[in-house]
Amino acid sequence: MSAPATGRGGTVPAATAAAVSAPGRPLSSAVVVLSTVVAVISLGVGALLAVAGAAGYAAGAWVSPEPLSPGLIGAAMVGVAPGLLTLGRAGTWEEVRSLYLPLVVVMVGLSAVTLLNASSLRVAVGGPLFLVLFSLGWVPVVGALALASVGCLAAQYRGLAAGPSRTGPVPVPVPAWSRPLLAVLGSGWLGIGAGLLLLPGFWSAFVPWTVNRADAQGLGVWALSLGVGVLASLAEDDLGRSRPALRAVPAVAVACGLLLAVRASDVAWGSGGAVSLLALLGGLLVTGATGQLLLARAGREGAGRAVPGKRRGEAGPDA
Repeated sequence: MSAPATGRGGTVPAATAAAVSAPGRPLSSAVVVLSTVVAVISLGVGALLAVAGAAGYAAGAWVSPEPLSPGLIGAAMVGVAPGLLTLGRAGTWEEVRSLYLPLVVVMVGLSAVTLLNASSLRVAVGGPLFLVLFSLGWVPVVGALALASVGCLAAQYRGLAAGPSRTGPVPVPVPAWSRPLLAVLGSGWLGIGAGLLLLPGFWSAFVPWTVNRADAQGLGVWALSLGVGVLASLAEDDLGRSRPALRAVPAVAVACGLLLAVRASDVAWGSGGAVSLLALLGGLLVTGATGQLLLARAGREGAGRAVPGKRRGEAGPDA
């Protein structure tokens, strides 16, 4: 146990001393507002895509050969929304960037995929009126959110140069034993996402269900964002700063896992791609659950150390 720091008027509890050594930069209100808007839209649109996919309907903005791909994109949108809604509770930019940076990747990536595959959009190909209107609304909304996410990120970093530092949460380092595992998990998602996005013709053969170019690139954007999020959390080396991301990744894993279970007949489970997908989703679930347990334990230990005059084995003042 670290010794208490000495300050004016006596000693400072260890938890307080640790907090003072973890400064952060003020969080821009624009980042919070945009994250909330994206979360609300993701809940509605993602639920539509996921439920339609589970029912066997491909309800995406572009034509898909099977309902599983747009359904998984929707499930990921639903899963990440709760984490985005908690960004307003953070006080510093460092506490949210491991989730906001993947958000920028998703928004910019989906906008680029939409433009690159404009010829396969429902509004260009035709089809049921609802899907045509959905596709027609998808294009400007995703484009506007992509521009806004980049603009808010630029404004946040411009504010960092002039904004004063403020006290951040007590650091909770990532356990040494988990760092190699996190590096493998993040690199796996990052590599698969980059492959599907940049070389969809080659990498789509490894997807254990039928996909077209737009599906492969859309799934690649989400895989890339998950890799960025995991590796960003590893670079932070502070579970407290990665708290929003730790809330999001297990929810994404559960939502996607449920959809895969419902549409199990569409998946070639004997393929290497299916095994890899299950391993990567399981890694997200374990990472998020383990990180939140470690944070909760660190919080209890910090609260115990912060009680002045309390020694191990002694009762508190209210006993």
